[in-house]
Amino acid sequence: MNAFDPITFAVIKSGLDTIVDDMAYAVMRTARSPIVRDVLDYSVTICDAEGRILSQAKTVALHLGAVPDAIEVVRSRFAGDLFPGDVIVLNDPYDGGMHLPDIFMFKPIFAGERLLGFSVVIAHHCDVGGRVPGSNASDSTEIFQEGLRIAPMKLYERGQPNRTLLTIIEKNVRLPELVLGDLDAQYATCNIGEREMLRLFARHGDELTRYFDRLIDYGEELTRKAIASWPDGDYRFTDYIDGDGFSPAPIPIVCCITVKGDHLWVDFTGSSPQVKGAINATLSFVKSSTYLTIRCALDHDVPNNAGVYRCITVTAPEGSILNPHMPAPVAARALTGYRVVDTVMGALAQIAPKKLMAAGEGGNTVVAIGGYHGEPQKPFVFVDMINGAWGGRADKDGVEGITNPSQNMSNLPIETIEARYPLLMEEYALRPDSGGAGEFRGGLGLVRQYRLLAQSAVLQLRADRHEHPPYGLFGGGPAASSRNLIDRGAGFEVLPAKVTLEIGKDTVIRHEQAGGGGWGDPQRRDRAAIEADIANGKVTPEAAAKDYGGKR
Repeated sequence: MNAFDPITFAVIKSGLDTIVDDMAYAVMRTARSPIVRDVLDYSVTICDAEGRILSQAKTVALHLGAVPDAIEVVRSRFAGDLFPGDVIVLNDPYDGGMHLPDIFMFKPIFAGERLLGFSVVIAHHCDVGGRVPGSNASDSTEIFQEGLRIAPMKLYERGQPNRTLLTIIEKNVRLPELVLGDLDAQYATCNIGEREMLRLFARHGDELTRYFDRLIDYGEELTRKAIASWPDGDYRFTDYIDGDGFSPAPIPIVCCITVKGDHLWVDFTGSSPQVKGAINATLSFVKSSTYLTIRCALDHDVPNNAGVYRCITVTAPEGSILNPHMPAPVAARALTGYRVVDTVMGALAQIAPKKLMAAGEGGNTVVAIGGYHGEPQKPFVFVDMINGAWGGRADKDGVEGITNPSQNMSNLPIETIEARYPLLMEEYALRPDSGGAGEFRGGLGLVRQYRLLAQSAVLQLRADRHEHPPYGLFGGGPAASSRNLIDRGAGFEVLPAKVTLEIGKDTVIRHEQAGGGGWGDPQRRDRAAIEADIANGKVTPEAAAKDYGGKR
């Protein structure tokens, strides 16, 4: 029988969505480190036996589009050598991974001797060794400085833990209890995915894999239908990264989207060569950034599965910042992924203007502070990922205090920061006048101000949009630029966007985040909305007069 029952199709689709949602909650409930448990820097998905994504949870989208490349490495490396109870891990950017803190975990799911699929969890670990606490510095110059590289290997073999690998990890990270605890959370979550997938198989039997094929085809059909409605042509956009921390020269990200029939080609020829600093991004990560941005232009009913990827071809020159050669450093590659998102979104806005927003805050800013504290001295690694603002949209203002569209993350509560780390939070607020003016204003960026209570620490700042603020669309203005400031006791001074330095007790670090760009002509903004912004302290009277003063 070749026909597909629509009710069975809907039940299986919903069943897969429920599985990944349950997996996502399991990570949140069992993870040990704040960066996973509270910031939510993790992702989960379920794949079929061929490694094709069937469903993905509402977790970090930047991770998930990189799963196909990673699982292809696993399937190739372990062809004929996967058995029930096996669990594969990897983090090497040049062997299936993205950057070292993101550890992929794959558990093959067997129904008897038959491989049914894979349960997948990716988590950003608080430390994987290397030259600086947190393993995320933007001023590393080669991959060997960035931490422990894990080639694809079995963490569990037929249900038995690989004690050698676990010991190597334990001895090479600063916070082994948290790292091993988060690996346990990933393992427990993979087991949940396996258990629930087998329940689905027990209910539907051999027909299940046929419906998997249909579900992926359905994702492809809806995506091709949307693309076919877009006008054929080439659509170009260029955005910039401020610099790599060594050179202040702007780093171009150049995108050309070609629409032809029901397929998209996204080419990044013209983008910067790979750079000295650690903001290079693997091609798998660039693909993921591209897929998720195009997904933003599709209708909500398009399933998030491998069918979407079939309709999109992504290319970037070898040796570029978007496809670097070994041993280029990649620890801070997320920043480049955010700019890929902004660049693709700028090109897409020419194709589907009502679907896309102006540029957001530029991606989260990372403030990492690590050192030793207390008696006896114990290591601490604080990693704050400041999520800020969306750009204005075709019918709404941008949102503030929210995750970047490329992620589904959360700001770390100040109560958690002060309870767990030798830090005092002196300010956590919206930044007035930071959103770009427009018919629909950009969202406001955030301000976070920290005072160090330990005797000393290493500070790492990974920020951007100092020199190239988030762009507006269709006449909307750019957002305010971001700023890093430090006070060592003699008043605030401005720091570069990317910096690593040693700081002492009572040093104050302040980050003022960029806002989102505006959408549409500011002179078309509703006067009541301007007055409400002033009354709520989001826009000062002076800025309103400057940006909207010509409004009648």
